[in-house]
Amino acid sequence: MKKILIVEDDQKIAMALTIRLKANGYNPSVASDAIAGASQARAIKPDLILLDISMPGGNGFQLAETFHRMPETSETPIIFITASKNPELEQKVVELGAVGLFEKPFDTEKLLGFIEGKFKRMTDLLNAQQRSAANRRLER
Repeated sequence: MKKILIVEDDQKIAMALTIRLKANGYNPSVASDAIAGASQARAIKPDLILLDISMPGGNGFQLAETFHRMPETSETPIIFITASKNPELEQKVVELGAVGLFEKPFDTEKLLGFIEGKFKRMTDLLNAQQRSAANRRLER
């Protein structure tokens, strides 16, 4: 079961995401601020992070940089979620290497589809790498 860390200070959004993710076969965990988010990430080693940009204890951009430096999450895909309509956010998200940005209020079905697609691409890439490695071993 894929583990998803939700770092979101709005309890209603966090709860709604938790319910929908569980219903779709994921194992969500919630942190309500940046400090708890970093601690949770170390503890659970999530497969994906949903990260609010504006929250107590540090902003999501700073936390994303922390996640990139942590061995437990350095390769973990991040999807930012935000209430901001600032058009410059998309560029910042790309610079930080995030895989997506969803503006609140977001369509939960679109977010779930995006997450499912991301996991499928990751699985396909891993399978291709394993096949390639096996072929190289056979060629020796």
